[in-house]
Amino acid sequence: MEASFNEIARLVSFIDSIEREAYAEAPTSLHSDITRDVLEKILPGYATDRAARILDVGCGQGPALDVFREKGYGNAVGITLNEEDVRICREKGHTVLKMDQSFLKFPDEAFDFIWARHVLEHSIFPYFTLHEFHRILADNGTLYVEVPAPETSCLHETNSNHYSVLGFNAWGSLITRSGFSVVDTVKLNLSTQLGPDQYWGFICKGK
Repeated sequence: MEASFNEIARLVSFIDSIEREAYAEAPTSLHSDITRDVLEKILPGYATDRAARILDVGCGQGPALDVFREKGYGNAVGITLNEEDVRICREKGHTVLKMDQSFLKFPDEAFDFIWARHVLEHSIFPYFTLHEFHRILADNGTLYVEVPAPETSCLHETNSNHYSVLGFNAWGSLITRSGFSVVDTVKLNLSTQLGPDQYWGFICKGK
């Protein structure tokens, strides 16, 4: 099916309009601690080469980029849509680009490790976004995806810029249909001021 110019223009206009819903968010101790704990567990097994090309999708103000640098990974790049996050990360010396996770301006197989923590729920079409991740991931590369569970005490599905808060099996299906194999999963159980919460992590390999 060929899309008409008007159809494409409507989609672009919609994407431009919701970009304004992206907001800067300073790292919290909760998310920074989870980021560090997960990376310390998976980097030794999946990104052992310090020359690995790493992409931090939705890097925010750089908590994961900070860890990559501390661990000696010199080829980490971050992307985010928020201008303030770009500025703060660059002031810290990180390489960060303003870019939409669904429209990645990188060549095929550009990265060996993709870190995508709490970003896919912000995609209006995560199946397409996952295909883009697959396109830019090198053979035998690793993708780490982490998403919030729906219908917990935190009600992530009601967040103003969460568009895709899906079930565990739905995420697994989209990931595998996008060309990845899921080699391990983790369910992170949290206690928050609002009550119990849960995040799901998927460690994936490109096929």
